[in-house]
Amino acid sequence: MRVIAKRTLREYWERNPDCEQQLLAWYREVSKAEWKDPNQIKEQYTTASILKNNRVVFNICGNKYRLIVEINYPRKWVFILFIGTHKEYDTIDANTI
Repeated sequence: MRVIAKRTLREYWERNPDCEQQLLAWYREVSKAEWKDPNQIKEQYTTASILKNNRVVFNICGNKYRLIVEINYPRKWVFILFIGTHKEYDTIDANTI
């Protein structure tokens, strides 16, 4: 999968260094993945939440942070829509951000 864009992750971990290693690990794993549907994501990330419109919420650093992505399965693209603390996540609508 192609993650768009790693820069978003890097800018976030520069402000929150405690999540750098987990975001890097997530990036590497997703870059190697070849997901065809949400079931394959759940096999790899059992704590991920599958939402409508091809959106997925990943828990980072034991759920301290949340990462929302939208996936285009045919093109193998993963778009980063949001990354923030669990508290920040609670203030948004993950289906519309």
